[in-house]
Amino acid sequence: MNKRRGFKIYFVIIILIFATPVYTNQLPTDLTETCDPKLQKALYQCLVSLNLDKAVKRKSLSIVLVDITDPSFPRMAYVNPNEMMYAASLPKIAILLGAFERISKGEMTLDAATRHKLVQMIRNSSNHAATEILNKVGKAYLADLLQSPRYRLYDPERNGGLWVGKEYSKSGTWKRDPLHNLSHGATALQVARFYYLLQTGRLVSPELSRQMKTILGNPAIEHKFVKGLKSVHPESRIYRKSGTWRQYHSDSAIIEHDGRRYIAVALAKSPRGGKWLTDLIVAMDNLVFQSAN
Repeated sequence: MNKRRGFKIYFVIIILIFATPVYTNQLPTDLTETCDPKLQKALYQCLVSLNLDKAVKRKSLSIVLVDITDPSFPRMAYVNPNEMMYAASLPKIAILLGAFERISKGEMTLDAATRHKLVQMIRNSSNHAATEILNKVGKAYLADLLQSPRYRLYDPERNGGLWVGKEYSKSGTWKRDPLHNLSHGATALQVARFYYLLQTGRLVSPELSRQMKTILGNPAIEHKFVKGLKSVHPESRIYRKSGTWRQYHSDSAIIEHDGRRYIAVALAKSPRGGKWLTDLIVAMDNLVFQSAN
C-alpha cells in the first residue's frame, strides 16, 4: 500500500473514532431536569381520580414516573420525590449494587451459589439471602458506596435516598441513616435514578448492569405493580423490587411492553398502600402511552 494512502486511511479512522459520540455523555445527569409538563399534569389528574391527592398532601405517598423509551430524552413526572420513607425490602437493590461492585474488583466471585443468593434476595425477597450478601459486601462499604460522588444514591442535599443500615434479620441496627434515623430507607427519586443508571449501563459497568437487570427480572412475588400489570398487560417485562412492612408499602420497576419502556417508583405509608400501588401502576402505564401521543 502507498505510504501516503495508508496514512490517509489511518487518519480517517482516527477521526471516526474520536468523532463517534459517547452515549453516556449524552444522557441527563439530573433526572429532575427532565420533567415533562404534559406527563406531570396527567399524573396529578390521575391521583385526583384515584382519590390519592390527599395522601400526596399528607406526604404519605411518593411517586416518580419516567418514560425512558428514548434514554437520552427521558420524560419524568413526580410527587414528593425526595420524601424519605421506610422502604422495607426495596433497598435490597442497594445490596445488589454493592455485590456487583465487589465482583467487579475481584473481591467476590459471581459463581452459581452467589448468583442463586442474589436471585433469592431480589426475586423472592429472601431476608436470609440479603443478610448473607450484605455481610459479604460489608455494611460500611455499602454505606460509603451509596454516598459516593459516583452514585450519590444517598444524598443529603436531596433529603437522603437508598439506605441499608441493618441486616434483614433480628439483629440490631448497625447505623441508621443520618437524616431520618431509618434502618431501611429510600426516596422515590433515588430509586428511579438507580434504575435509570442501570438501564443506561452506568451501574458498575455496562455488562454488569445488564446482569443486574437480569436478576431483577421474573419477579416471584405477584402483588402491587406485578398484580396490576398482569391484569391489563400480562405480556409486560418487569424488572422489579418491592417492599412491605406493616403500613409501609413500596414498589419499583423498569417496565417494558408494546415498544415503550419506563421506570415507576411508588412509596406509601398506609394500611391500604398495597391496593394503592396495584391501582397506580395501571394508571401510570396508561399515562406513559397516552402522553407519548
